Amino acid sequence: MKILAIGATNSTESINKQLATYTAGLVTGSEVETLDLNDFEMPIYSEQREKNQGIPELAHRFFNKISESDAVVISFAEYNGTYTAAFKNIFDWVSRINMKVYQGKPVVMLATSPGAGGASSVLGSAVASAPYFDADVKGHLSVPSFYDNFDVAAGQLKHPELVQELKSIMSKVAQV
Repeated sequence: MKILAIGATNSTESINKQLATYTAGLVTGSEVETLDLNDFEMPIYSEQREKNQGIPELAHRFFNKISESDAVVISFAEYNGTYTAAFKNIFDWVSRINMKVYQGKPVVMLATSPGAGGASSVLGSAVASAPYFDADVKGHLSVPSFYDNFDVAAGQLKHPELVQELKSIMSKVAQV
């Protein structure tokens, strides 16, 4: 099984990328590919840009990465209560290729932050809009206080209840 892990931010030290990669790796024998949004930086989406210049090749590459995967694990960073500009821009471009961005794939949606809120606002928005973009959401989880709950050196969650919840969610992905 090929699982695509995405940290929905362009931070080079993304805690969300760490969480997504860790979670994708919970499926035994899976091949995990982690995307860096910095590799897909494009001009800010506008209808006029699309009309004049077309859809950038990078948007097609991102869409194809989803096509080539069996499942997607995405962890959302929260900026001012919503998506990061980097993720939103890529998503806007990709949705112009096909509104079914997730292409019916099994998707696990996560969010984390250093604070107690765990980026739960953006996660709620992502989960609520997922059906419009053809995501088969197998589960979602907000991980609060990232640095209290994740061992960065070991690259894994250290809170047993969160580990068990993620394993339960990922078992639904493994059954696909």
